[in-house]
Amino acid sequence: MDFMKTYFPKKEEHEANWYLIDAQDKVLGRLSAAIATILTGKNKPSYTPFLDMGNFVIVINASKVKLTGKKLKQKVYYRHSGYPGGLKETKAQELMVKAPEKVIRLAVWGMLPKNRLGKTLLKKLKVYAGSEHPHQAQKPEPLTIN
Repeated sequence: MDFMKTYFPKKEEHEANWYLIDAQDKVLGRLSAAIATILTGKNKPSYTPFLDMGNFVIVINASKVKLTGKKLKQKVYYRHSGYPGGLKETKAQELMVKAPEKVIRLAVWGMLPKNRLGKTLLKKLKVYAGSEHPHQAQKPEPLTIN
């Protein structure tokens, strides 16, 4: 019998695109899910789970993203210093004032694989609090997310 071999795309064959997303008045969770899909490359027919087949994503107006319900006051981000009693917590409202880029970055990181590939994909995410970004040379394609 003559069997057909399964085709796997090569990393060299993949050409990453740049997308520009405006986060103004977008809900954080829905926005993050869409960004994670684009970063992993699940929106392409050549998606392969173990290869970086994703695209670059630029997010502008991160400071104007919305959190639904009482999340702005009640959502807590935790981190630990590694020392006994070193648990630190930050409310979402404080983080939105201090570093709004971090809110989107943490939400997307929660939706990516927790391995080397996930860390590589997260590096392809560029988040900016305002409407300006330094990636004009890459000619990012504007993308609208509902």
